[in-house]
Amino acid sequence: MDVILIIIAALFMLLGIIGSFIPILPGPVTSWFGLLIVHFTNAIPIHKSFLIITFTIALFIWLLDYIIPAIGTKRFGGTNYGMIGTTIGLIVGLIAPIPGGIIIGPFIGALIGELINKSDTKKATKAAFGSFIGFLTSTFIKFVVAIIYLGLYIGILWDYKDAIF
Repeated sequence: MDVILIIIAALFMLLGIIGSFIPILPGPVTSWFGLLIVHFTNAIPIHKSFLIITFTIALFIWLLDYIIPAIGTKRFGGTNYGMIGTTIGLIVGLIAPIPGGIIIGPFIGALIGELINKSDTKKATKAAFGSFIGFLTSTFIKFVVAIIYLGLYIGILWDYKDAIF
Protein backbone atom coordinates (compact mmCIF):
# COMPACT_ATOMS: atom_id res chain seq x y z
CA MET A 1 0.00 0.00 0.00
CA ASP A 2 2.87 2.36 0.78
CA VAL A 3 4.26 2.03 -2.74
CA ILE A 4 0.87 2.98 -4.22
CA LEU A 5 0.69 6.06 -1.99
CA ILE A 6 4.23 7.03 -2.97
CA ILE A 7 3.34 6.74 -6.67
CA ILE A 8 0.20 8.84 -6.16
CA ALA A 9 2.29 11.41 -4.27
CA ALA A 10 4.76 11.49 -7.19
CA LEU A 11 1.88 12.22 -9.56
CA PHE A 12 0.80 15.10 -7.33
CA MET A 13 4.36 16.42 -7.39
CA LEU A 14 4.39 16.38 -11.19
CA LEU A 15 0.93 17.95 -11.33
CA GLY A 16 2.21 20.68 -9.01
CA ILE A 17 5.04 21.51 -11.40
CA ILE A 18 2.62 21.55 -14.34
CA GLY A 19 0.23 23.64 -12.24
CA SER A 20 2.90 26.30 -11.95
CA PHE A 21 2.26 27.09 -15.59
CA ILE A 22 -1.40 26.16 -15.92
CA PRO A 23 -3.52 28.38 -13.71
CA ILE A 24 -6.32 25.85 -13.25
CA LEU A 25 -4.06 23.84 -10.93
CA PRO A 26 -2.58 25.64 -7.93
CA GLY A 27 1.00 24.39 -8.36
CA PRO A 28 2.55 24.55 -4.88
CA VAL A 29 -0.69 23.52 -3.18
CA THR A 30 -0.95 20.47 -5.45
CA SER A 31 2.68 19.58 -4.70
CA TRP A 32 1.94 19.95 -1.00
CA PHE A 33 -0.81 17.36 -1.32
CA GLY A 34 1.91 15.02 -2.56
CA LEU A 35 3.81 15.59 0.68
CA LEU A 36 0.61 15.04 2.65
CA ILE A 37 0.00 11.71 0.89
CA VAL A 38 3.51 10.58 1.86
CA HIS A 39 2.58 11.39 5.46
CA PHE A 40 -0.12 8.69 5.31
CA THR A 41 2.34 5.92 4.50
CA ASN A 42 3.35 3.57 7.30
CA ALA A 43 7.03 3.55 6.33
CA ILE A 44 7.73 7.29 6.29
CA PRO A 45 7.14 9.45 9.35
CA ILE A 46 6.62 13.12 8.49
CA HIS A 47 6.20 15.60 11.32
CA LYS A 48 3.01 17.61 11.41
CA SER A 49 5.01 20.80 11.93
CA PHE A 50 6.75 20.13 8.60
CA LEU A 51 3.37 19.75 6.90
CA ILE A 52 2.01 22.90 8.54
CA ILE A 53 5.00 25.00 7.50
CA THR A 54 5.00 23.72 3.92
CA PHE A 55 1.21 24.20 3.67
CA THR A 56 1.51 27.77 4.96
CA ILE A 57 4.14 28.51 2.31
CA ALA A 58 2.04 26.90 -0.44
CA LEU A 59 -1.04 28.86 0.63
CA PHE A 60 0.94 32.11 0.79
CA ILE A 61 2.32 31.55 -2.72
CA TRP A 62 -1.18 30.71 -3.98
CA LEU A 63 -2.49 34.01 -2.59
CA LEU A 64 0.47 35.95 -3.98
CA ASP A 65 -0.33 34.55 -7.41
CA TYR A 66 -3.41 36.78 -7.48
CA ILE A 67 -1.67 39.83 -6.01
CA ILE A 68 1.67 39.98 -7.87
CA PRO A 69 0.23 40.99 -11.30
CA ALA A 70 -1.52 43.95 -9.64
CA ILE A 71 1.74 44.90 -7.90
CA GLY A 72 3.53 44.73 -11.26
CA THR A 73 0.94 47.10 -12.72
CA LYS A 74 1.48 49.57 -9.88
CA ARG A 75 5.30 49.36 -10.19
CA PHE A 76 5.14 50.28 -13.86
CA GLY A 77 3.15 53.43 -13.19
CA GLY A 78 -0.35 52.04 -13.16
CA THR A 79 -3.12 53.53 -11.08
CA ASN A 80 -5.76 51.81 -8.97
CA TYR A 81 -7.84 51.51 -12.13
CA GLY A 82 -5.04 49.51 -13.72
CA MET A 83 -4.68 47.30 -10.64
CA ILE A 84 -8.42 46.65 -10.54
CA GLY A 85 -8.38 45.99 -14.28
CA THR A 86 -5.53 43.53 -13.84
CA THR A 87 -7.42 41.62 -11.17
CA ILE A 88 -10.63 41.56 -13.20
CA GLY A 89 -8.67 40.55 -16.30
CA LEU A 90 -7.01 37.74 -14.37
CA ILE A 91 -10.37 36.39 -13.24
CA VAL A 92 -11.88 36.73 -16.72
CA GLY A 93 -8.76 35.10 -18.19
CA LEU A 94 -9.21 32.14 -15.87
CA ILE A 95 -12.86 31.72 -16.79
CA ALA A 96 -12.72 32.59 -20.49
CA PRO A 97 -12.30 29.59 -22.79
CA ILE A 98 -9.68 31.31 -24.93
CA PRO A 99 -6.13 30.04 -25.31
CA GLY A 100 -3.72 32.10 -23.24
CA GLY A 101 -6.54 33.86 -21.40
CA ILE A 102 -4.56 33.84 -18.17
CA ILE A 103 -1.75 35.77 -19.88
CA ILE A 104 -3.89 38.03 -22.05
CA GLY A 105 -6.50 38.76 -19.36
CA PRO A 106 -4.35 40.73 -16.89
CA PHE A 107 -2.66 42.63 -19.72
CA ILE A 108 -5.94 43.65 -21.39
CA GLY A 109 -7.56 44.34 -18.01
CA ALA A 110 -4.78 46.71 -16.97
CA LEU A 111 -4.83 48.39 -20.37
CA ILE A 112 -8.59 48.95 -20.25
CA GLY A 113 -8.44 50.08 -16.62
CA GLU A 114 -5.81 52.68 -17.42
CA LEU A 115 -7.64 53.86 -20.53
CA ILE A 116 -10.84 54.27 -18.46
CA ASN A 117 -8.75 56.36 -16.07
CA LYS A 118 -8.01 58.65 -19.02
CA SER A 119 -4.34 57.70 -19.16
CA ASP A 120 -2.61 58.08 -22.47
CA THR A 121 -1.99 54.95 -24.52
CA LYS A 122 1.73 54.89 -23.73
CA LYS A 123 1.19 54.97 -19.96
CA ALA A 124 -1.61 52.40 -20.22
CA THR A 125 0.56 50.06 -22.26
CA LYS A 126 3.42 50.41 -19.78
CA ALA A 127 1.09 49.52 -16.89
CA ALA A 128 -0.27 46.55 -18.86
CA PHE A 129 3.29 45.39 -19.48
CA GLY A 130 3.84 45.58 -15.72
CA SER A 131 0.93 43.21 -15.19
CA PHE A 132 2.51 40.78 -17.66
CA ILE A 133 5.84 40.99 -15.82
CA GLY A 134 3.95 40.37 -12.57
CA PHE A 135 2.34 37.29 -14.09
CA LEU A 136 5.72 35.94 -15.20
CA THR A 137 7.14 36.62 -11.75
CA SER A 138 4.35 34.77 -9.99
CA THR A 139 4.70 31.83 -12.41
CA PHE A 140 8.43 31.65 -11.69
CA ILE A 141 7.87 31.73 -7.92
CA LYS A 142 5.27 28.96 -8.14
CA PHE A 143 7.63 26.86 -10.24
CA VAL A 144 10.51 27.29 -7.80
CA VAL A 145 8.35 26.31 -4.81
CA ALA A 146 6.98 23.25 -6.67
CA ILE A 147 10.56 22.18 -7.52
CA ILE A 148 11.61 22.65 -3.88
CA TYR A 149 8.69 20.47 -2.78
CA LEU A 150 9.75 17.86 -5.32
CA GLY A 151 13.27 18.01 -3.86
CA LEU A 152 11.85 17.53 -0.36
CA TYR A 153 9.81 14.58 -1.62
CA ILE A 154 12.87 12.97 -3.20
CA GLY A 155 14.94 13.64 -0.08
CA ILE A 156 12.31 12.07 2.17
CA LEU A 157 12.11 9.01 -0.08
CA TRP A 158 15.88 8.75 -0.19
CA ASP A 159 16.12 8.80 3.60
CA TYR A 160 13.55 6.03 3.95
CA LYS A 161 14.26 3.99 0.81
CA ASP A 162 15.14 0.87 2.84
CA ALA A 163 11.85 1.01 4.76
CA ILE A 164 9.79 1.43 1.59
CA PHE A 165 11.27 -1.10 -0.81
